[in-house]
Amino acid sequence: MSHTSQPLWLQKAYNQDHINDVWRILTDRERSRYRARSLSSSRHYHSQPDISSTQHQPNATDHYSIALGCSPENQFCNRYGDIIPYDRTRVEAGGRYFNANWIRELAGGRWSIATQAPLPNTAHEFLSLIVGLHPHLSPPGESALRFARVRTVVQLTRNVESGKQKAHPYIPHEPGKSWVVPPPQSPGGLPPLKVTLIRSETIESAQCVASTVSVMPLVAAPARPPTVIFHHLLYAAWPDHGIPEQEHRAGLLNFIRFVDQKNEDLRGLEATADAEPPIMVHCSAGVGRTGSFIALSSLLRSNGLLLSPTSQPAERVPPRPPSLPPSAIGPLPERASWDEIAQEIDSLREQRLGMVQKPEQALLVYDILVGAFMTRDYR
Repeated sequence: MSHTSQPLWLQKAYNQDHINDVWRILTDRERSRYRARSLSSSRHYHSQPDISSTQHQPNATDHYSIALGCSPENQFCNRYGDIIPYDRTRVEAGGRYFNANWIRELAGGRWSIATQAPLPNTAHEFLSLIVGLHPHLSPPGESALRFARVRTVVQLTRNVESGKQKAHPYIPHEPGKSWVVPPPQSPGGLPPLKVTLIRSETIESAQCVASTVSVMPLVAAPARPPTVIFHHLLYAAWPDHGIPEQEHRAGLLNFIRFVDQKNEDLRGLEATADAEPPIMVHCSAGVGRTGSFIALSSLLRSNGLLLSPTSQPAERVPPRPPSLPPSAIGPLPERASWDEIAQEIDSLREQRLGMVQKPEQALLVYDILVGAFMTRDYR
């Protein structure tokens, strides 16, 4: 194995003892966030918890608040009762509740939206973000003028896995077919959305199905907004609560690169020169596979590895200045703070709970990153 281009931190980190220690640290920190979330939920239901006895800093309960998603009127919009978005980073859907969080890559600097697979009663909110019914879509603290609308959706789960419904379909199955998604029964006068599958193809090298989809609000002319086209990219070789098999690892790396290129190709569709279309990513709950995908995208991007195998190596891209508030549970301990994968996963969990849900998924991030460097070294 060649180490010529691997950064020293990765060479040092890629051993099982260290990775096990990192997982213990990340698990302990997530438990601390969970306790703060529990206090947030309890406070929402009018109890008076004594937070002075916890190990959290005074603002931890507010920092990890999930009050909005716990409210009775919104609980039916959550696919899983224990996966609730932080209020602080949640995606605004025109005043409607939506189980999704804004995610900024720590190393790579790009923005994504991490969300659960739509339910039948949340598909309209999901598609509205793509259509642009909410024109000021932007992360907290960022100018909406810097952000293009979503043009790429990544689905990391099959609709049905092991006989269980993991995602409800929100695009037709056959090219040329259309269906209409009605708005929720709420005030606001939002229009139904007509969804059409234009074309679909299997990309063998990336083990995915790439579809082109149109969404049109059913509004009478001349007030009708333009039809919106987006890419739907389904990677189905990633089992729930697990990781892709060894023979699928190269395909996963190709898929991540394919997604990045597809999204880059859409930058010219927006009027603003610096438009940065966020990718909307979901599995079933929007935390395990979704978090692993975003972590890999970030680390591959920051190390110049989001290139096709025939491209020339690129220099490492310096990370952007942090725009996220500091963790309310303090920094990573020194024995993990130098590990960029540990930093990335911890940062993702600050923005949406449970990201990179399983130890196998954390190990996958190390494996894929090391494998990407090896592939580049041997070109």
